[in-house]
Amino acid sequence: RPRPSLPAAVVGAGLGGSAVAYFLQQHFGPQVQLDVYEPVGVGGRLATVTVNKQQYESRGASIHALSLHMQDFVKILGLKHRREVAGKSAIFSGEHFVLEETDWYLLNLFRLWWHYGISFLRLQMWVEEVMEKFMRIYKYQAHGYAFSSLEELLRSLGGDTFVNMTQRSVAESLLEVGVTQRFVDDVIAAVLRSSYGQSVLVPAFAGAMSLAGAQGSTWAVEGGNKLVCSGLLKLTKANVIPARVTGISLHSSEGRALYQVHYEGSEGQGSAFYDMVVVTTPLHPSRSNFTFENFEPPIADFPGAFQPSVTSVVHGYLNSSYFGFPDPKLFPFASILTTDAPDLFFNAMDNICPVNISAAFRRKQPQEAAVWRVLSQQPLDKQQLKTLFRSYYSVQVTEWQAYPRYDAAKSLPPIVLHENLFYLSSVEWVASSMEMIAVAAKNVALLAYNRWYQDLEKIDQKDLMHKVKTEL
Repeated sequence: RPRPSLPAAVVGAGLGGSAVAYFLQQHFGPQVQLDVYEPVGVGGRLATVTVNKQQYESRGASIHALSLHMQDFVKILGLKHRREVAGKSAIFSGEHFVLEETDWYLLNLFRLWWHYGISFLRLQMWVEEVMEKFMRIYKYQAHGYAFSSLEELLRSLGGDTFVNMTQRSVAESLLEVGVTQRFVDDVIAAVLRSSYGQSVLVPAFAGAMSLAGAQGSTWAVEGGNKLVCSGLLKLTKANVIPARVTGISLHSSEGRALYQVHYEGSEGQGSAFYDMVVVTTPLHPSRSNFTFENFEPPIADFPGAFQPSVTSVVHGYLNSSYFGFPDPKLFPFASILTTDAPDLFFNAMDNICPVNISAAFRRKQPQEAAVWRVLSQQPLDKQQLKTLFRSYYSVQVTEWQAYPRYDAAKSLPPIVLHENLFYLSSVEWVASSMEMIAVAAKNVALLAYNRWYQDLEKIDQKDLMHKVKTEL
């Protein structure tokens, strides 16, 4: 029989860590005793910066309407959706705008058709087909089914097609369904540069998830998306330990695996023993110097690299002349995406609203000083800032290893590292978004639960759609 209490550690208190803590407690109940290790601050990549006493999202800014776990978290925690402030987008080639959004939906459709024929319809059908199959995960999870590898999870949703989509590029897949090269170069490239900071060579599955976010309606949390993380940890009454985990060593007790988590915090080094550990921070050598001891066979190094990304939050006056609008009053766009042109030094920029939006709030006029978020691969130098802004009051720069370098991935990392030792961040090599991480957190919690109670009927089952229909 399982012991009366189950000590479990979660490494990292970003969205993955806080969501998996919540789901573990949901499934195991009060017997699970959770320690969450976080050296920097709850929220991870869902961070905010302060400009003029107002807070702004520095990354992880928007959530797709179909993100059912995120919708649930907001409901459970009594949080609210942030009020939408409308704004138009455009795609810039470095010399001119290749596509401009208008206030008229039909005119936007006409422009897309005029420039690209029916490519945008083909794209929509392709993305919708992928999303329709992806949405099956919620049914499977509601019935308690889990997957021990990313390949099994993908196969259960979309067969070998989904697995193959992690090995071939989004450009290749779209050209195959009749999307034109011009549409790929202008529109698809711009979306992927703004979401992943990468080219149309990212795998088709990661690309589809990113394009779904660009097509559908999105939302954000009033007060900041990171409130989801702090809220979930508060709800689970998890013990948050402000320390960095340096390694895990394996011991055994009464024939069961026991994990010793080694950490260092402001009070020096320490360690603690757990029956179960979930790692939600990246284990790739470029991101962590994490050690595993006493594991046989040893836990291998993870191949692959991460894409550096720079967010500059600039409070200043846009230089609209650079975009072909000498009179700033006439500049109509709140967000600018860019094509993959060699001389473009930024991926995207948008005029951002604070995380708390009052009823009286209005977006700044283009001739006024506004807060802009600029995404780039390298920090912007003074000359580049001068190119984008006539003048500015402040610049806050955040550099981070944002997403996996998708073109470098040859195989997907494992979810199960050892008996009760799980790796949640492996999901980012399939696609990286808030909802993908929430789905992975639910999967790891179910997997841990089913393995703990030896309910193997609930793991890696074939023909799940049929099984779920039968259960219904």
